[in-house]
Amino acid sequence: MSDPEVQVAVVDARGLRCPLPVIHLARRAADEEAGTVLEVWATDPAAGSDVPAWCRMRGHEFLGAHAHEATRPGESGHTAYRLRLGGAPGTPQARAAAARP
Repeated sequence: MSDPEVQVAVVDARGLRCPLPVIHLARRAADEEAGTVLEVWATDPAAGSDVPAWCRMRGHEFLGAHAHEATRPGESGHTAYRLRLGGAPGTPQARAAAARP
C-alpha cells in the first residue's frame, strides 16, 4: 500500500465515531482533484466498511487498509484507509485524470 512516489493527503479521523470519519473524508475530497490519493486515519471499526462503501458509491478507487500500532504512550492504534479520488476504472473522473499531462 505504500508507494514513496505518491503524495498522500491525510484525513485524521482518529477518535471520531460513525459517521464522522466519512463526513470528514467527503469534505476533504470536495477540495481535491481527481487522482489525489487520500488516507483516512480512523479508530472506529465501522470505517472498515464505511470507507470502501463510500468509494464505491462515489466512483473512487479503494486502495486498501493497513493497521498501525500506537507509537506513543497513551495513544491508540488506528487503521489507515487509502483511496484514489475518481480512480475507479471507467469513471469520468478516472478518464479526466488519465488525460491530464
